[in-house]
Amino acid sequence: MLSKIPISSIKAFEAAARTGSFRDAANELHLTPSAVSHAIRKLEATLRTVLFERTARAVHLTPAGENLMRHAGAAFDQLRRGLEEVAARGPQLVRVHSAPSFAAQWLTPRLAQFLAAHPKLEVRLSANTDYARFKNDDFDIDIVYGQPHAEGVEIIPLAEETVTPLCTPALAATIKRPADLLDRTLIRSDVKQIQWHQWFAANGLESPALHGMRFDRSFLALATAAEGLGVALESTLLAERELASGRLIAPLAGRSTDIRYVGHRLVFPRNDHQRTAVRAFADWITSELQQQR
Repeated sequence: MLSKIPISSIKAFEAAARTGSFRDAANELHLTPSAVSHAIRKLEATLRTVLFERTARAVHLTPAGENLMRHAGAAFDQLRRGLEEVAARGPQLVRVHSAPSFAAQWLTPRLAQFLAAHPKLEVRLSANTDYARFKNDDFDIDIVYGQPHAEGVEIIPLAEETVTPLCTPALAATIKRPADLLDRTLIRSDVKQIQWHQWFAANGLESPALHGMRFDRSFLALATAAEGLGVALESTLLAERELASGRLIAPLAGRSTDIRYVGHRLVFPRNDHQRTAVRAFADWITSELQQQR
């Protein structure tokens, strides 16, 4: 099948699917829109399927087109990356997947530092709770929350984190000992490995019945606590900006037992460690976190 399809048709399809426009694809490929349209129609005829739904103002991928684009997009990304590395000019792309709260609270504020130190690299960042699928070649590096179970990957534990109650200074003024939290509004992060009942047990108390606000992301719990709506049990690593600005403080610092654990890990395919972009990013993030200890 591949021998029957000109590479120019696949290029036209990939550009049109990526830009969502035959005209934009034509500009990128230095062709006319009619040439792009003709190439894609020829591709559709060869494949005996419709790849685009065409309207007067736009084009949209059909399910078959979306399926093809998943493969074509990854293939062209890989080809571009290889050409850039061989040519040794132009920025190299490192595709990073991250747990959402780590991305929002710690990584994003520091990306400018990384890019300034590595001007020949670019970063594409995606954040959700799913683990990266390296088999599909969608990402180069994953920063996961929890313990990943995957084969053929390098796993580097990141910094040990301190989990402690956090709240606004005004609310902190009413909290002098761990027992004071028994009748406060306690904010919960559902996906957090360390929960309130564990903290209360570590401090010799029975956890109260918890009611009120629950979130599935730490950054939401931290934002809510910073608004003075309750006390969050969160990582000081993720809350460093709020702690530095004084929006949040640890009311029981030095007066309670905090919980320390390794929450995040850096994961990448074992055979990718020699790639310049992957090695540079891995070395940078581990160095940054070591400096905070």
